[in-house]
Amino acid sequence: MDGINIKQLAEALNLSTSTISRAFRNSSGIKQHTKDLILSKAKELNYQPNHYASNLRDQKSKTIAVIVPELANNYFSQAIHGIEQVARANGYNILIYSTDDDLEKEMDFIKHLHNGRVEGIIMSVSGEAENHNYLNDFGARRLPMVQFDRVYDDIDTPKIITDDYESSFIATEHLIEQGCKRIGYLVVKKDLSIGKTREMGYIDALKKHHINYKEELIIDCSNSYTENDPIIKKALKDLKLDGIFASVERLAFATYYASYDLNIKIPHDLKVISFSSLEIAPLLNPSLTTITQPAVEIGNLSAKLLFDILQDKKEISFAKEKVVLNSKIIFRNSTKSA
Repeated sequence: MDGINIKQLAEALNLSTSTISRAFRNSSGIKQHTKDLILSKAKELNYQPNHYASNLRDQKSKTIAVIVPELANNYFSQAIHGIEQVARANGYNILIYSTDDDLEKEMDFIKHLHNGRVEGIIMSVSGEAENHNYLNDFGARRLPMVQFDRVYDDIDTPKIITDDYESSFIATEHLIEQGCKRIGYLVVKKDLSIGKTREMGYIDALKKHHINYKEELIIDCSNSYTENDPIIKKALKDLKLDGIFASVERLAFATYYASYDLNIKIPHDLKVISFSSLEIAPLLNPSLTTITQPAVEIGNLSAKLLFDILQDKKEISFAKEKVVLNSKIIFRNSTKSA
């Protein structure tokens, strides 16, 4: 049965629409008998109150937006889950937007969201073009915002990140300690701040162990498997790699596929470590050594910081606050010594 609107419900009960509205807001000015009658008839006729419209009248949408570069990455799915937990506990809904790593999409989303549909934004940015200062164009009208994981360092908002430099250093050093001397670093969009930070950890670990850094070992990939497959196969064949440090899990998967096709045995011929929040990493053959970020915790904390602003627990001026959480390295068979 199709739902009805508030006017039709009011006519069915011979009541005013304002009485219906007050009943759904649990107003003390309506007798309990009348409330029960309204709720019973609403259920019978499949009436659903429009809380969004009601919230707009109160100048609150009770909704926040979450903007991420992609949804296929398990890390972002877990972060969104963490955000949603906190939002629900505060009586809020979330709207999810995926930029597909497209700055123009990000800009369009942000501009659209400033029409009053949401009260705040949690974002992991798409890229770092010179014009990302568009966020400052809103001035005092800019919605409260928290950035996480991939951030614009020069945009003043609270930021939640992980210890990417330290994790990358330890990951690279682990490969070296397992006997690797030609380690390829696989990265998507190496010009992003997070990619640069991880790259510096990789380079400094090589330097510490007196292994010459060669730019050809920084292998720039994409979000497309069909594009990455030939790139990784060429690197494995031409560069004679004995170790792979993947900045995202899809590049670790692509490495597994490429190695299988080239008859390269992991970990005997090639050792692989990757940033990944994938729960099936232990089930891969061989099981994948991972740097696992606390994605749900990052989502929780990002949302809590945003609600601190929305509920006036903190001033927006605390925007320069940056929280760094620790990732966890889980050693498995993909980097095991022979």
